[in-house]
Amino acid sequence: MRKQNSTFKTAFTSEADQHLKNTDSFGFVELDKYACYVISDGIDDQVDAMSAKLAVDTIISAFTESPSIQKGALLRYLRAANQALLTANSKMHLKASVTVLVTNYVKCRYGQAGNTRFRLFRDGFLRIQSKDQSLSMDLVSEEKLDPDKLTKHQERHNLYCYLGQEKDFHPYISKKFKLSDSDAAALLTHGVWEHVDDGLLKDAFADASDDPQETVDSVEELLLSGQPKDLGTYTFAAIFFNKIYNDPNRKRKIKRAITIAIPIIVAIFAVTVILIVLFNNRQKKIKSMEQSFYNTVEYIQADNYIRAKEECQNALDLAESLQDKEIQEDTENYMKLIESVIAGDDALTNGQYSDAQRNFINARNRARYADNVGLDYIDQRLDQTSQYMSVYELIFLGDTLAQDLQYEKAEEQYLNAKALAAKLYFDTGRDDAMAALEQLYADQEQQQQQEAEDAKENAEAQTAAASVTSEGDAAFSKGDYESAKAFYTTALQKYTALEDQAQIDAINTKLQAAENKLATQAKLETEAEGYIRQAENEYASKNYVQAKKYYLLAKDVYAELENDSKVSEITRKLELIEMGISEEEQAAQEAQEAANQTEQSSSPQQSSTPDAVS
Repeated sequence: MRKQNSTFKTAFTSEADQHLKNTDSFGFVELDKYACYVISDGIDDQVDAMSAKLAVDTIISAFTESPSIQKGALLRYLRAANQALLTANSKMHLKASVTVLVTNYVKCRYGQAGNTRFRLFRDGFLRIQSKDQSLSMDLVSEEKLDPDKLTKHQERHNLYCYLGQEKDFHPYISKKFKLSDSDAAALLTHGVWEHVDDGLLKDAFADASDDPQETVDSVEELLLSGQPKDLGTYTFAAIFFNKIYNDPNRKRKIKRAITIAIPIIVAIFAVTVILIVLFNNRQKKIKSMEQSFYNTVEYIQADNYIRAKEECQNALDLAESLQDKEIQEDTENYMKLIESVIAGDDALTNGQYSDAQRNFINARNRARYADNVGLDYIDQRLDQTSQYMSVYELIFLGDTLAQDLQYEKAEEQYLNAKALAAKLYFDTGRDDAMAALEQLYADQEQQQQQEAEDAKENAEAQTAAASVTSEGDAAFSKGDYESAKAFYTTALQKYTALEDQAQIDAINTKLQAAENKLATQAKLETEAEGYIRQAENEYASKNYVQAKKYYLLAKDVYAELENDSKVSEITRKLELIEMGISEEEQAAQEAQEAANQTEQSSSPQQSSTPDAVS
């Protein structure tokens, strides 16, 4: 019913060039509910000029199969034409510009790829016009080229979108626009618009009747009257929308729509009010969030990180509720910076300088993600922490030297720590350095007292050891080597305790001498005891002379050993032996005398016997 109740008239002209080759094409189809008009300008140089015709036929066919005025439908028609040119059985790569116009007899929409043009005229005025997809048109849009020079610019056919494009095919699809009675549309290829400007074209449509053929003839006459030398193939089409379709149910539809619309409007109004309230609340939250964020930055710049954390937390909570990912990410970065600084300040206050330094370094790294705010404060805190650590490093060095009893060097380090702490107004460090100095002086005094006591004890021990040594020497000089050894052993223990190596060596020498003497004594005593046993044996056998000899040998050994008791004992035994010898000699004398008497008495008898015998 739409087509029958509307009046659309179409006329066109399409002429070949001087070689009788027409690379343009125009076609249209008017269905009951929709109409489609297509103009195409072939870019290839083939004699058969199939690009434009193939594009028009493909679009008309796609439209006929699924007529629609929707944007997606026009895009589908153009993509079908682009694919048809890409897959065509041709020796050359087919390319073409195209403009397609679709209407439902009430509204229109056009799609374009390349530099074929569309114009819509109303009451003699140009109301809508397409834009070429060329480099020249981009220069016009950028105001780098005068629009009047576009038709002769060398880049007017340098297209960034056209049919037959293998990649990045993005044709332009217009919005829908409403038609009015007596509107007129023009579709034209570059053979027309390069030689007939928009002013002449507008005049031709301004003087038009209700017959599009008259306008087509008028435009063609304008084109040919100029007798352009480079005139090639050209195509021009005019569509007159003398009467658009009026829906007979329009009033009833409007009434029904109003009836339906009232509750919808009320609901929309209520929703709008709610949305406005929500919007206002959201705007208040956004304003509060932004203010808290700005306050965070200001407090950081004022080195007030406690208040900065409060404001930052408020901004973060609002950003989360508003689902503002950008502000949420920014506030999270600021919060990490603030928390690192606060942790560093707390550690510095509590004397945990290594933790403070670590947190301030972390804060400095975090500042890169928070617009580098607070860097001056962080650097100042880092420097302060480093100097505080230097104070305690000096104190620690002094402690180490003090443990090694290097009191003068330790005192120097403590004094350096005290001076540095005073320079930094670091009261805690200065107090600790002074306490270390006081402890150092106390340790020095205690050491001196201990050294005095140790010296006294050492002197007393030296005296005692020397006294014992003297007693050992006295015993040694008297030949009492056992006592000397005992005294020397005691002296050795004392000198060992004193760690007096010279005296230890001397005592060891004396001990060795005493042991040597004792060994010699033991040998002589053994020898003497052997003589005594032999003497006793001889005495028992009443060999007094031999017994005397062995006793004398034993006496000489004991005399050498200075054993007076043994000498006296042997002397007494020698006296007994002397008595025994005297008795023996007397007995022998008496026996001799008796023998002599016996011999004398027996002599006469012996003299008479021979005589008798004889």
